[in-house]
Amino acid sequence: MNRRHFLKTGAGVAALGMSLQGLSQMVHAADAKKIPIGVQVYSVRQAAAKDTGVMLKAIAEVGYKGVEFAGYYGHSAETLRKMMDDNGLVCCGTHTGVNTLLGDEFKKTVEYNKILGNKYLVVPSGLEHALETKDGAQMTAYLFNELADKAAEHGMLVGYHAHAGDLKKVDDTTPWDRFFSQTKKEVIMQVDTGNCLSGGGDPVEILKRYPGRATTVHLKTFGGNRETVLGDDKVDWPAVFEACEAINATDWYIVEHETSEDPVKAIKGCFEGLRKLGKV
Repeated sequence: MNRRHFLKTGAGVAALGMSLQGLSQMVHAADAKKIPIGVQVYSVRQAAAKDTGVMLKAIAEVGYKGVEFAGYYGHSAETLRKMMDDNGLVCCGTHTGVNTLLGDEFKKTVEYNKILGNKYLVVPSGLEHALETKDGAQMTAYLFNELADKAAEHGMLVGYHAHAGDLKKVDDTTPWDRFFSQTKKEVIMQVDTGNCLSGGGDPVEILKRYPGRATTVHLKTFGGNRETVLGDDKVDWPAVFEACEAINATDWYIVEHETSEDPVKAIKGCFEGLRKLGKV
């Protein structure tokens, strides 16, 4: 029986059907493992400030699944939530000042983010000087451990975002290591690939050194010029993705492109770069 005759028979069709079903299951399983892609709205901050709803619509049309805010452009949580819902987006994080997590402000921040549907509260900056000394890093780590416990009561996580200065050596170590070596695993370590490299750090080495900590990761270009998009730069993206997916169980990849004269074009280019790399 030749191949053509075999496929015409019931046995051939059944065998092919089973093969296709198995292949379909494999494809769905592979898709299910893909980490969703969000974008830091700071990338398009000027356009978002002019018309946040229009900008969120544009972000969704690119193909992004989530947005991380760094400021709310004067909107209530209810208004932002409706904008996201209208465009099929979810909130994959907020960059919020450490002051918004202290004292009475903590409750307000939690309530706001619950309405957004966000559980990732990430401090983007403001700790630089504190982390430069052993005592400062120890006290800051103690604070974040306490904040992590408080946030957990509300189903949320607290974390810190990498900037270039965090990765520069101070007394044979870095502020980043001073801090994260003393924080509990529940404190999000938001690696930013471009910022790490700008500070002389290796994002892949950091991801491997702190397994399970990189709950959300900023995908930022390094090398090239102000318009260079993800995939055309010098970041070792396959190694970054492997470290995130194999040992960190990363929840979200978050694109951030801060420098383009045409920010919407830049985030589109980054998304297409991720598609070429098999991440979309």
